[in-house]
Amino acid sequence: MFHWLEKNPFFFTVVLFVVIAFAGLVEILPNFAESSRPIVGKKPYTMLELAGRNVYIKDNCMSCHSQLIRPFKSETDRYGSYSLSGEYAYDRPFLWSSKRTGPDLHRVGNYRSTDWHENHMKDPQAIVAGSIMPKYPWHFTNSADIATAFDEAVTVMKVFGVPYNKEGNPTVPATFSEAKAEMIAEAKEIAKDMKDPGVKAALENGDIKEIVALIAYLNSLK
Repeated sequence: MFHWLEKNPFFFTVVLFVVIAFAGLVEILPNFAESSRPIVGKKPYTMLELAGRNVYIKDNCMSCHSQLIRPFKSETDRYGSYSLSGEYAYDRPFLWSSKRTGPDLHRVGNYRSTDWHENHMKDPQAIVAGSIMPKYPWHFTNSADIATAFDEAVTVMKVFGVPYNKEGNPTVPATFSEAKAEMIAEAKEIAKDMKDPGVKAALENGDIKEIVALIAYLNSLK
């Protein structure tokens, strides 16, 4: 058998390729599957954070900000520990991006606060000298689309088994009114550290503004 293969280079090459490919799959696939699982302590986004993530996508924030810290000293010194694949287990879609007109945001929740984000979104140049980021005044007047966030949580939970409730079980509130109450309670905790009176007044009337949802999402990036 082996003598025959040695005399037939084409078939020898095919067999060698198959053996190496099989060995590679046996070695690589288990590690890949393990690394893609949520890292220890990683929690799914709350429904309010999902609503904020949708604001982030709607305003195309990923065109200027990445969410992927590469394993280089220059990156880890500035942004923190490099990104792990298991940290994106609940991201659909991924928001890695490849351009940094602004800084990477993957760990922004570790070093920026709610009031910093509020002031920065109102007037970036007043907070960061020389910034070319535009102002986002409509985030303070537009209402967050919490209904879509609820539908998204239900759909992803059913399809992927993602646990969206606080106990870690694959369930969400049975009705939208229950989900809204949960989102408002979370939003009020965030609004405690905000100064905008219009945002606070709207929240008392059950209206969550985009800025609150967006800050909830940014605060979750750690």
